[in-house]
Amino acid sequence: MAQAVDEEGEAARHADPGAVDTSVRTPKQRSRTFMGILVNTGVANITTSYLWFALTFWVYLETRNVIATGVVGGAYMLLIALSSISFGTFVDRYRKLAVMRFAAVFTLLMFMLSGVMFLLTPEAQLLDLTQPWFWLFTMIILVGAVVENLRNIALSTTVTILIEPDRRANANGLVGMVQGLMFLVTSVLSGLSVGLLGMGWTIAVAIVLTALAFAHLLTLHMPEEVRAAATDAQGGFDLRGALAAVLAIGGLFALILFSTFNNFIGGVYMALMDPYGLEMFPVELWGIFLAVGSSGFLIGGALIGKFGLGANPLRTLLFAVVAMGFLGAVFTLREWAWLYVVGIWLYLTLVPVVEAAEQTVIQQVVPLPKQGRVFGFAMAFESAAAPITSFLIAPIAQFWIIPYARSTEGAAQLAPLLGEGTSRGIALVFLVAGIIMVIAAVLAFLTPVYRRVSAEYAEAAAEAKASSEPAEG
Repeated sequence: MAQAVDEEGEAARHADPGAVDTSVRTPKQRSRTFMGILVNTGVANITTSYLWFALTFWVYLETRNVIATGVVGGAYMLLIALSSISFGTFVDRYRKLAVMRFAAVFTLLMFMLSGVMFLLTPEAQLLDLTQPWFWLFTMIILVGAVVENLRNIALSTTVTILIEPDRRANANGLVGMVQGLMFLVTSVLSGLSVGLLGMGWTIAVAIVLTALAFAHLLTLHMPEEVRAAATDAQGGFDLRGALAAVLAIGGLFALILFSTFNNFIGGVYMALMDPYGLEMFPVELWGIFLAVGSSGFLIGGALIGKFGLGANPLRTLLFAVVAMGFLGAVFTLREWAWLYVVGIWLYLTLVPVVEAAEQTVIQQVVPLPKQGRVFGFAMAFESAAAPITSFLIAPIAQFWIIPYARSTEGAAQLAPLLGEGTSRGIALVFLVAGIIMVIAAVLAFLTPVYRRVSAEYAEAAAEAKASSEPAEG
């Protein structure tokens, strides 16, 4: 295998050119295959999110305990953080469609096991947080949903295999649109499903959809990947190789740090956004309003697909993070439904910008045999931020902030800033988190690391353009 790093420390562009043969089909045919993989992954993600959202709604409605929702959300992100290095290692070692099919089968088995447990265990025991059944039932569903993320890492590498370099930012925008559709559909379906069908039938629907997605995945083929690229990935958890691949690219670790900024405040939202919405709306209406807000994902992804990310994606990323922090600070200043929904919509419009900026850079500068581990490392690092804040903020809000805000003295003190309402304690948490987010992003603009990474990206983009011009000629 060619050396991954040359004398100047830059990654080699083609570590194993014989593993991928793009001459097998035209760019249009490869793009059609990518769309098939993207749609299939989107259906699978919708299904897992549908069941995960439903679990969160169901647990809160039955227990009215934000600690339970915070632990469920935090555990999901923590499992992603712990497993992403292994996921990336497997993506590098095996063919991408084989990895996707394995993930589909595993998720299907986990959802079937959760359905059996729901049928055999009395509901009162499943909802008793002091009993092991609640945690076992929740963990089975979460593990099935987490393994589905193995497909998302593989999807990012299929962009590199199937899509021309100058169109990858657009492809990443389409990925953002699919993620937006996932949130839009699942937020509606999960709320309606829990409210009208109950948790048992919700699990049954998830099992059927997962089986159908797996069946469709068997019909897809990717002949461009002649074989799994020769890789130096070791074992099933190649942390050393992942870290080496990240550090080999100047500024790549800093880019991952920048992308992590929005995940810190994301942990706060993970723990408290659903409780805030469910205090304001019935579960069926909250699912619909969350879907309206989640349509921002579609708009953000469409804008990236149309206009790209600009000359400096890192600058675009940090501007988006500043805007996200501002929105997080103000969208609950008053307990107004329209303010909350519009704020969520604007916030989620910016999320694809952050994700697409990181993905586009990695796909351009990291060799294919290392991309799985780099994407896995990035996912692990960024996902670890959300559980930290989620696990911390849920008990603090439940035992101190919310009781204080609902007391006579606390309500009077918060009223001039946050108005009146039953959820002023959660609004106070959102305000503080948003301010911290803005300050962190503004300070990042002033660091030497930001200037260095921006310069390195501009140089890499110029080299890529220069190398492609002779080929086009």
